[in-house]
Amino acid sequence: MYNSFQLAWKFLVYLLTSSNGKGHGVHSPFVFDFIVQVLRGKQEHVEGFRKIEAKRKLLQHSKQVLDVLDLGAGSSSGNKNQRTVSSIAKRAAKPSRFARLFYRIICYYKVDSVLELGTSLGLTTRYLSIAQPRYGVISIEGAPAIANFTSKSLAEEGTQNTTILTGDFKDHLTGVLASMKGSKMVFFDGNHQYQPTLDYFKAALEVIADEDILIFDDIHWSKDMEKAWSEIRKNEKVTCTIDLFFIGIVFFRKEFKEKLDFAIRF
Repeated sequence: MYNSFQLAWKFLVYLLTSSNGKGHGVHSPFVFDFIVQVLRGKQEHVEGFRKIEAKRKLLQHSKQVLDVLDLGAGSSSGNKNQRTVSSIAKRAAKPSRFARLFYRIICYYKVDSVLELGTSLGLTTRYLSIAQPRYGVISIEGAPAIANFTSKSLAEEGTQNTTILTGDFKDHLTGVLASMKGSKMVFFDGNHQYQPTLDYFKAALEVIADEDILIFDDIHWSKDMEKAWSEIRKNEKVTCTIDLFFIGIVFFRKEFKEKLDFAIRF
């Protein structure tokens, strides 16, 4: 993982070299439309957003303690440690602006099935859920205590279109991908290591279709993640990528005459 100074420097370079966040100077009609309609799109589920952010505040103040099994980049063997719900909510949850972006992607491109690798406390999961993908949301969480906590919370809230699976991503990924119907969006979060990231990507390629969308978290988090992101961008099936620094979005649409790679301010 890069230290805070390295990340700050990389973010500055991104700001100086990325395309205008309003679409000026972007010549691809598809990417311009993405910027205007999705990246800068209007919020249409304001009440739902308010409820999720109210839940975020409750979680950020919860003193409940969970025994967490870490299967991500921080642990290759799986280490257990006790963490409060508040600490998880403050550190692990994706900021609301990205969760709302995922919501807009699902709505605008009429995504049918959604898979999330890395449920955590389910804040991003809730945004995916209220976008109402036709065949629902499946989320995989490696830590049993967190998965149980989040499953119970979602059930108490009456969420019916979301399924949480517990275990290592590699044990579930192939089967879940094969079960997804219609157009798919997959959000890869929770294991920021080079080889697992590429393995997940290759698994998705086995079932990928033109309208599918892959989103990778923390693509500039470390040298390994940047290496993985570079290889993903170069894959022959990938036709367009959008780098928003904290996440990378991958498209496979055949309408592009040549491969497109954009870094856009967000």
